[in-house]
Amino acid sequence: MTLRMKQNHSSLEWVQIFNITYDKGLNMMIRKFSAILLSMFLLLPMSVSAEMEIFKIGYVVVEKVLKQAPQTAASNKKLEKEFKSRTDELQKKVKAIQKQEKDFNKNGVTMSAADRQKAQKKIQNSKIEIQRIERELREDIDIRRREEIGKLQQKINEAIEEMAKTDKYDLILYQGVAYASKEIDITDKLIKVLGKTK
Repeated sequence: MTLRMKQNHSSLEWVQIFNITYDKGLNMMIRKFSAILLSMFLLLPMSVSAEMEIFKIGYVVVEKVLKQAPQTAASNKKLEKEFKSRTDELQKKVKAIQKQEKDFNKNGVTMSAADRQKAQKKIQNSKIEIQRIERELREDIDIRRREEIGKLQQKINEAIEEMAKTDKYDLILYQGVAYASKEIDITDKLIKVLGKTK
């Protein structure tokens, strides 16, 4: 009984200080509204969590795929075979020049000034020619390698699209990502898919 009197008294004092009409019905409505807002706020993380579970994300480390995909080894063998004759020819020319230099260093002392100058010029011209051949060979190999990488990237994109449809991924990323957890890393799975692709 004493407690109720104190509560009523404090309520009347509050009304008098702020000059507000104390309406019990309004107070009850405000309390109900506050309870609804609180419950909505508490349920919000659950709904967000549920949405996140539905949204499926995957991430692919492209560098790893380009190194470990079976197509990479196959294209390397293809390029090695394609440029083998030119590479072998270049190596023969390099060995020939090395022999010329060795002979010149051995016999240069006994040569006349004219013969020595002629031999030096021949070696120098041969070196310039080899540098040109090597540069052209490297450029041609780089062009073909880029072509093969382009083909592999096309196969990677096709494999990613296939995985996305089969495993119901909403989003698969492989570029411009600062961090991705191991849980969403599907790189090894993609490499296995590429292993089944010709």
